[in-house]
Amino acid sequence: MSRLAKKPIKIPKSVEVSITDGKIRVKGPKGTLERKIHPFVMVEINGDEIWVQPNLKAAKRKSDEKRMKTFQGTYWSHIRNMLEGVTKGFEKKLAVVGVGYRALMQGKTLVLNVGYAHPVEIVPPEGISFAVDRDAKKNWFVITVSGVDKELVGQVAANIRKVREPDSYKGKGVRYVDEVIRLKAGKKV
Repeated sequence: MSRLAKKPIKIPKSVEVSITDGKIRVKGPKGTLERKIHPFVMVEINGDEIWVQPNLKAAKRKSDEKRMKTFQGTYWSHIRNMLEGVTKGFEKKLAVVGVGYRALMQGKTLVLNVGYAHPVEIVPPEGISFAVDRDAKKNWFVITVSGVDKELVGQVAANIRKVREPDSYKGKGVRYVDEVIRLKAGKKV
């Protein structure tokens, strides 16, 4: 059982939380998030605290009880991330590394020139925004993906990275800013 899930989640003052029709809805200064609650989990709001507990009534067999405890910890984390997202937001930073590789914004669309015959255009999904800066010290372009939904921010950043994954021989490509690429030795003659 998750140790964190035994504790309540504190609701910040600027956030409204409601549970209706098996969905939890979190509304804050940066936006609104909604998530369906799994039948194995019970979510209760007591004052300024949210409690997540396993729904033992939904267990049909003994093995379901163990799965319920895993769902309890997972949903506790999801709800905490929702509260953090609507108050602070999330962001991921990617670096475009390589000679001639560029990233630029055209309106809200991100355009990547990463060695293909054509530029790759990425349109942000709803709730996601892009920003492009140039790191003069390292001569990189830095793409910042930001939004309120942690899962969506991570997935969009992974999709951008997948356009041109880092090369393990030259180190060129799109990578996370804090990612370390171990370069392999080339062919020895």
